[in-house]
Amino acid sequence: MPYYQYHVFFCTNLRTDGRACCQNADAQAMRDHAKARCKKLGLAGKGGVRINNAGCMDRCDEGPVVVVYPQGVWYTYVDQDDIDEIIDEHLVHGRVVERLRL
Repeated sequence: MPYYQYHVFFCTNLRTDGRACCQNADAQAMRDHAKARCKKLGLAGKGGVRINNAGCMDRCDEGPVVVVYPQGVWYTYVDQDDIDEIIDEHLVHGRVVERLRL
């Protein structure tokens, strides 16, 4: 059994050269929200969910982006409601959120 059931990476990269980047969509705040919500739901920790920052994952023009492992499912999002849907559907119930999938 893996250490975590799900390992979730949020791109929080900030590019200062004018190119698209996930941090332009407040990615750090979305990651912080996901981490707090997973803790509140009792999902965080060994055998559960781990929420992490990631540097550039080279998909910024499709972003902001999140990837959920071990499945390797990539998502984009607009707001906290989308993050909550990813948590509720994918991390709680194991169902991919097709409307947000990249």
